[in-house]
Amino acid sequence: MFSLLANISANATWSQNGVTVAGGNGAGGATNQLNKPYGLVVDDDQTVVIADWMNNRIMQWENGDTTNGQVVAGGNGQGNGLHQLYGPTDVLIDNETDSLIICDQKNDRVVRWSRRSGTTQGEILIDSINCYGLAMDEKRYLYVSDCGKHEVRRYKFGEKNGTLVAGGNGAGDGLNQLNYPTYLFVDRDHSVYVSDNENHRVMKWVEGAKEGIVIAGGQGEGDALTQLYYPLGLFVDTLGTLYVADQGNDRVMRWTQGAKQGTVIVGGNGPGAGANQFNVPVGLSFDRHGNLYVSDYWNHRVQRFSIEYDL
Repeated sequence: MFSLLANISANATWSQNGVTVAGGNGAGGATNQLNKPYGLVVDDDQTVVIADWMNNRIMQWENGDTTNGQVVAGGNGQGNGLHQLYGPTDVLIDNETDSLIICDQKNDRVVRWSRRSGTTQGEILIDSINCYGLAMDEKRYLYVSDCGKHEVRRYKFGEKNGTLVAGGNGAGDGLNQLNYPTYLFVDRDHSVYVSDNENHRVMKWVEGAKEGIVIAGGQGEGDALTQLYYPLGLFVDTLGTLYVADQGNDRVMRWTQGAKQGTVIVGGNGPGAGANQFNVPVGLSFDRHGNLYVSDYWNHRVQRFSIEYDL
């Protein structure tokens, strides 16, 4: 599935209290638990697929079943066997092949697992890459952030080297540089949005550009509305509005196109386990209705915030 494009009203607001749709039963490896969830994706029927980092597995939670998820990749202990994962940080759904594409970070590889029942192992798509985030465009090109090389590359399936599309000039804060790129989003124009984590900013690289544009943050680390603090998960809607998990500030922010500052849409109430709080938000996604899903790392849960349109 290439990056889901949600039509979200410019005036939309979200419930300030999240509902736990996965995990929330403490850290652990049971099917009703998560242990430090990272990236996540929501499919058309509101099934949530989560990179369950510390459990070295990918979990799938059906809409409405908040009790138990199912292991759909890994879950066989940490290791580099084809039946194993080690510290997965992101996952996306490829509907064309009915499979999951997984950033198997600590194994320095990107792998694909079929979603068909009975699948017991994956296949390696790209190896020797310190991947963190994944995205796919409508042509089924795969975009992968390499947090070790501070770059983003685009791959055709079957390609091993890919094409540089962002960064690649060493770690730094120049407009042609990134410093620990994490999560990605690709829009209809093939512009790549990157959470430039250690630069406390989100960058947009137009297709073919040699430099990126700072579209959020970039004012040093901090909690002002002009700042981000180690940003992670991100999403861009059809209006070009950016949504970003502002990890260090325990909040999700919205930045409209061209804005010099963002607004807090959920969280921002200090770290905690309340329904209106996060304790390190990492992954971020929307369903096709505009409901917001956030993986809440230290609370070992995924929270859904229902959209409330302001018409």
